[in-house]
Parts: sequence; structure tokens; C-alpha cells
Amino acid sequence: MKLTQADFELRRDRLAQHMGPNSIAIIETSPVAYRNRDADYKFRADSSFFYLTGFAEPEAVAVIETFDTVDDYTYSLFCRERNREMEIWNGYRAGIDGAIEDYDADEAYAIDLLDEEIAEKLLNKERLYYRIGHRAEFDARVSQWIKHADAQQRRGNGAPSQILQLDRIIDEMRLIKSKQEIELMQIASDISAAAHTRAMQKVRPEMMEYALEAELNYIFGQHGCVPSYNSIVGGGANGCILHYVENDKALKDGDLVLIDAACEYQCYASDITRTFPVNGQFSPEQKALYEVVLKAQYAAIDTVRVGNSYREPHEVAVRILTQGLLDLGLLKGELDELIENEAFRQFYMHGTGHWLGMDVHDVGNYKKENEWRPYEEGMVVTVEPGLYIAPDDETVDEKWRGIGIRIEDDVVATAQGPLVLTGAVVKEIEEIEQLMAQAKL
Repeated sequence: MKLTQADFELRRDRLAQHMGPNSIAIIETSPVAYRNRDADYKFRADSSFFYLTGFAEPEAVAVIETFDTVDDYTYSLFCRERNREMEIWNGYRAGIDGAIEDYDADEAYAIDLLDEEIAEKLLNKERLYYRIGHRAEFDARVSQWIKHADAQQRRGNGAPSQILQLDRIIDEMRLIKSKQEIELMQIASDISAAAHTRAMQKVRPEMMEYALEAELNYIFGQHGCVPSYNSIVGGGANGCILHYVENDKALKDGDLVLIDAACEYQCYASDITRTFPVNGQFSPEQKALYEVVLKAQYAAIDTVRVGNSYREPHEVAVRILTQGLLDLGLLKGELDELIENEAFRQFYMHGTGHWLGMDVHDVGNYKKENEWRPYEEGMVVTVEPGLYIAPDDETVDEKWRGIGIRIEDDVVATAQGPLVLTGAVVKEIEEIEQLMAQAKL
């Protein structure tokens, strides 16, 4: 499944409607990032740029101009020209003709002509939309274009009178996913789920964390995908480090391993966390904490419903986690008071989810007019409660220390209720133990 140019055109149509007449929007893709000296990272287009264009090459800028009506607009693409010598070294380019023929641009220009052409396009526009503050270098460049346009006032021309934040429009557009986008996210989720299943089947005591990470990457690569983010493979106490990415320790018999890893497919991300025993069997303490987290997650997922507050899953999870900590003797006191004082943060110090889409921490405001926004159909959110008992926490019995647990799934708010995209990987204790036992046969 792949988005078509008609899908990207529809997005540009919507953006033009938001812009209003006699306006111009300018958006650039990501710069090439260097890993060290002469080696660069594999290029990945800026998400919002790709969202509007489907164009995945570096050194590109898209321009959308409206005129007397919003239905009358022009889409221009500035990109690299075809260059036989450079293509031998670095791969094929769409070029100017390809930008028009393959990417439906109305006009296309060599990227080297951007300064010259854009200054003319700005003249006498009422509004300029661009990603203010996104990159300092681009801010400076836009300032020069505006100065150039202002310098032509004696000729009856001028720069836009309003400069507006383009992200405010695109972020809201991206927040609500279309049917096609959800299908892509489902594919990413299924691939990621297969990778987690493989990890449960392949893990063994004394295996290195990075070797288990390699099992995940194998599945991602088999489907032409890359990780959505740096994979977390934390054995034992490393599972208590929220953003642990070193993945360089041996997995120990009797410990849990927490894996927070997933891939992106066609620039759409998934995000899964599973926690399971290295030897295939939960200890009584691990099982007790795991059951609390799983109960909290199920209840939180059930609240991802159209009309409910974005914050509701977190509030539901916090109440269940805090009650569970009370029942196990890890906290003492009265439930409501412990929640009000945030005593749970000793063991649960992060939120219960975030928007998900083209970015793993996707765009979109969480509040409107200082109120948590309600879920709308097509919003996608992670639900990821956890409990982390620090290995040096002397306020709790030693048997609990060094246990880190998080369970995370990706959930779509639909008119029919929550849709879990990542349900293809098991998370019930019995299912995990059974899967791991079968793998050892």
C-alpha cells in the first residue's frame, strides 16, 4: 500500500483553503545530516514537507501560492537538477522534469534559483506562511527575501504584510489521520509486532542486548523498514532507564527485558513496548507488578474514545497504578491523597501516551484554550503505562528493586471505539510464557 500523488494533492488543496487568497507558503525539507567526517546519515525527508509533496530527495523546497481565490493556486517545487556525474556517485534524481511529471508540480525550478525566484513570488502577497523558528538558517534566508521585496515599494510592490506560522496549519492537518494513513500505520504496527514476537522467541540468558536488538532489526529490514526511533533493549535494572539506548549489557537469567522498539513504513511510525522474562518465566514479584501495569493499560486504552479528554487515559492509569502500589505495599497512605501529591512518581514518572503519526512523537497540540483537547476520530495515540523500581531504592523491599516494566500499544480513536493497531504481539503473562516455551522446543 502506498500513497498516490492524488493523496498529496488533496493535502495541498486543504492547505490552500486554510491559507486564504493572495497568500504564499514556503516549506523546506530536512538538511543532510553528517554522522562524522565524510559519512552522512541516510537521508529521511522532513515529515511535513513529505506530507505535502511525497518528495523524498534532499535539497528541496515547496511553494504554494494562492491568488484571488483559494481554488486558484500554484504548487512549485525547487529541487536538484539531473546531473549524470553526481547520480553515478549518489543515486538518481527526479530533476526538473520529474518534479512535474512524477510529483505533479505545476512549476519546477533548480534549487540554485530559489533566492532569485522566491523574491518575485513574494511580491504583493498579503500573507506569508513558513515554519518560523524551525531552522535559524532558513529564518535568516526568509528575512533576506522580505527585505528584497520591501525594497521594491517605489515600484508599487512590497512584501507580505503578515508573516504566519505554517506549522499551526499543517500540524492540525497531520493530527487527524485519513483511512489511508491508518492503513500504513497498521502495516508498520504489524511488522513491529512480528519483530517483538521474534525477540520473545530468540532471547536467551547471557545474550547481549544488542544481539536481541539485531533480531528486531532483521524483521524491520526484511520489510524494507527502518526503526522509528533508537531502540531500547534494557535487561534487568536497565529497564528502569526510560531512554536507555546503549544496549550493550548481557541479559541475565531471572531478569526481565524491556524492549521499546518499532519501525516506520512509508514514513509512518509505530511504537511498541513489551516487557518479558529473559528465561521465559515471570517471578512472583515480576508477575505482580506486571499485572498492575497491564490492568492500567487495558483501562487506559478503553478511554481512547471520541469526545473523551486526551488526559483521561493518563488519569485512569495513574489511579490503577497507585492502587496497585498500595496493594503491594510499595506505597502507604490514602489513594486520593497519594494521587494528589503525585507520590506515584517515585515509580511512574512519565505520561501515558503521545500523538503518533509520521513522527513517533507526532505533531499537534495537546490542549486548546488551556483545556485538554477531546479525542476526534482519526487521532492516533500511544498508551504506555509503566512501573520502575530503581535498583538503589532503599525505601522498598529488596525483592522489588531493579524491576522495570512498560507495556505500550498504538490506538486509534474511531466512531466505534478504540482500535488497537499493535494487537498482533502478545502481552498477557500466560501468552508470553507459552510463546517463549514453544520457542525452546
